Amino acid sequence: MATPSSYCVKIDTLRTKFLPLSVHSSICNRRSPLQTLIPRRSSIKLRLKLSTHSDGFGIHYNSPKTLTRTLVVRADANQHHTHDHDAAVEVSKDNGSSKEDADLEHKRKSGQLAKRVVFGLGVGITAGGVVLIGGWVFSVTLAAVVFAGSREYFELVRSRGIASGMTPPPRYVSRVCSVICALMPLFTLYKGQIDVSVASAAFVVAMALLLQRGNPRFSQLSSTIFGLFYCGYLPSFWVKLRCRLLAPALNIGVGATWPTLLGGQAHWTVGLIATLISISSIVAADTFAFAGGKAFGRTPLTSISPKKTWEGAIAGLTGCIVTSVLLSKVFSWPTSMLSAIGMGFLNFFGSLFGDLLESMIKRDAGVKDSGSLIPGHGGILDRVDSYVFTGALVYAFVRNVLPLYGV
Repeated sequence: MATPSSYCVKIDTLRTKFLPLSVHSSICNRRSPLQTLIPRRSSIKLRLKLSTHSDGFGIHYNSPKTLTRTLVVRADANQHHTHDHDAAVEVSKDNGSSKEDADLEHKRKSGQLAKRVVFGLGVGITAGGVVLIGGWVFSVTLAAVVFAGSREYFELVRSRGIASGMTPPPRYVSRVCSVICALMPLFTLYKGQIDVSVASAAFVVAMALLLQRGNPRFSQLSSTIFGLFYCGYLPSFWVKLRCRLLAPALNIGVGATWPTLLGGQAHWTVGLIATLISISSIVAADTFAFAGGKAFGRTPLTSISPKKTWEGAIAGLTGCIVTSVLLSKVFSWPTSMLSAIGMGFLNFFGSLFGDLLESMIKRDAGVKDSGSLIPGHGGILDRVDSYVFTGALVYAFVRNVLPLYGV
């Protein structure tokens, strides 16, 4: 093979985007100490360097926006001694840089996964303790979550993607609505029913929008009233489910050993068990849907969320029903397996609908996450979207469908 100084490379064309990159080389017998090539176009800050290999030679290019990459040139052995004519050579990207990029991407995803797991476990353990305690602790915690979620909702409404097609409500109105939404779980705890309160709040908000300066728009009214319903009224059904269904769950083993200081047997009510089963079923549905979609997902479920597949949805439904049935056996509630399966169906479809609704709002807003409050998980709405409708569905099911609340 000839010495490195016997090769010179002539760059015919370079594109701003490096892939695909093609170069033509002229192999000549001039003894040129050519080692570094700089493109003639000053707008492209690219530096090429030659290096010899046993079966050819390589080109290294450096760019401020990219890592150092290697281009390997394969030259035919007969072309090594060609003196007067040009020979076209194909240039391919070396695997070294792509492997380095892949390693960096893998480390980034591993870090995100670890962060998601740590914070997910922390949130899950905390939520489990809050559900077990119930009462004002449960209601105040839910009120804080509702306030944060409503703030994220109104920020989405004001985002460029949604606001470009409609007029968002004024900031003072959205802030007042966030406070009203946060008060709804507390009113539900002490009053039981909040229908009159919600109607009164909606009337006051509507009057504030209609009497504002400027030109009131229907989009302001519709987005605000929906915010009261979506962020405040629907989550309040979890308080009704956990704290207002006080019928004791009979024949439950854990209740017999529960400490008297913590409420004893009476602490394990229908509301507590229904809440635990619902939350556990939703977690199982999300987990099974994610795993099933990763392993078998092929058929898109809907254009609202392209990552969701029918295979993942079927896996999520199966996991939700199985979890509901198993926990009903553990807690001896509900006594009918058909009722447990019905709860599983409601939990799954409620969680799926809530997830898709939030995905639709984010899609129109043009954002990936509703916020960044929870590291590795996004915003509050990203974590609780599956729970918005399920509380109301399960409460209605237990209260109106199950005879004697399923006892």
